[in-house]
Amino acid sequence: MSMDQAKNALREWEKQNRSYETSDFEMLYDMWVRQAFGKLNSGIQERFFEKIDDWMLYTYTFLQGTAAQNEAKERILQAGRIFNAEIEKVEDMKSLTIDELTYLAEQQCSKGKLYSFAQGGLTGAGGYLLLGIDFPLMIGLNLRTIQLVGYTFGYEMNHPYEMVLALKVFHGATLPKRLRMNAWSHLKKEITTHTPYIYDGEDQLTDESWLEQPLRQIFKSVLILMFRKKLFQGLPLISIGIGAFANYSLSRQVTDFAMKIYQYRYLLEHGELEG
Repeated sequence: MSMDQAKNALREWEKQNRSYETSDFEMLYDMWVRQAFGKLNSGIQERFFEKIDDWMLYTYTFLQGTAAQNEAKERILQAGRIFNAEIEKVEDMKSLTIDELTYLAEQQCSKGKLYSFAQGGLTGAGGYLLLGIDFPLMIGLNLRTIQLVGYTFGYEMNHPYEMVLALKVFHGATLPKRLRMNAWSHLKKEITTHTPYIYDGEDQLTDESWLEQPLRQIFKSVLILMFRKKLFQGLPLISIGIGAFANYSLSRQVTDFAMKIYQYRYLLEHGELEG
C-alpha cells in the first residue's frame, strides 16, 4: 500500500460513512432515548457520565500497567525489527512505511477480534457472572486493541495526550453509525490543532449520544437469557452465537475506526494530507 493508495482508501472510507442516511426508526429511537434520559435531574446526568468516564480512564491505566500489555508492546517492537533492525523504542516504529505499519496493526486487530469473539461466546455459554462482567470485559479488550494499534504506529500510549485521544477513539467508534462521522471530524480537528504530549482539549468522553451502546448491551443480554435454555447437544448454541457475533461485530467496528485514525495521523505527519 503506497501513500497514494492509503489516501484513496481513507477518502473512500470517509465517503462511504458520510453517505449513510439515518432511517426514520433511528431518528425516533434517538429522540426517545434523549427524552427518557432528559427527564433525569441534570446533576444526576452529569455524575452518571463522569462515573463512566472515570471508569474508562481507570480501565485504560490498569491495562497500561499489566505485564501482558508490556509484553505485547515488546512483541510489536520485535515485529517492527523485521522491517528495520534499528528499531529500539516505540517512536522508532514511525520509520516504517504505512504499508508495513498497516500490516502489523492488522495483526493486532485480528487478535483483538478473535479475543472478543471468544469472550462473547463464553458469555453466551456461561452463567450470570460472565453475563454481568461481559460489558466491562468487552470495553477492556477493545481499549487494549486500540492501545496496541497506537503502539504499532509509533505512539507512546501512556502519555496523557495519547491516553485521552485513545479513549475518544473508542468513544467515537462505539457511537451509532449516524453519529460516528461527527466524532471522526472532531478527532481530526483535535489531531491537527493540539500539541502532542500536552492535552489541552475537551476531556469529556461520554454524553447522551453514547447511551445507545449500553442499551444494545442490555438487549443482547436479554436475548442471551431468552435462548439460554435452548440446548443443542447440551450447549446453548444460540446464546453462544448471539454473544460471539455481537462482541465480534463491535470489535470489528472499533478496530476499523482505530486503524483509520492512526493511518490518518501517519499521512498527516508525513505531509500527505492537509490539516
